[in-house]
Amino acid sequence: MVVVMALAGGLGAVVRFVVDTSVARRTHRRAPLGTMVVNISGSFLLGLITALALSHAGPHDLTVVAGTGFLGGYTTFSAASVETVNLARTGGWRAGLRAARHAVVMLVAALAAAALGLWLGRVS
Repeated sequence: MVVVMALAGGLGAVVRFVVDTSVARRTHRRAPLGTMVVNISGSFLLGLITALALSHAGPHDLTVVAGTGFLGGYTTFSAASVETVNLARTGGWRAGLRAARHAVVMLVAALAAAALGLWLGRVS
């Protein structure tokens, strides 16, 4: 089980890199939108997986591997934190406001995505 969890985490990290890089290439903005997309989509998927696991009898190991392994490797709190600090360091009080706005938007959107995933998983 530990090896499968590690492989799932590694795969999640690779997918995160691909998604983050793809978004960054297409957007060309100061705000790190790739990390935002990753964290919001990961929150949605974890909410969905959690709701499905709670409302349906299913393979517990698969839920743990998908939720903790893959999505644990896919989402990233640390990168989001560093990117937000880097936004603030670009200079002046406007940069600080931009960084704060970025952090709040990501947090609220990720929570909303998780709630939507939980709701959709219970409805199905």
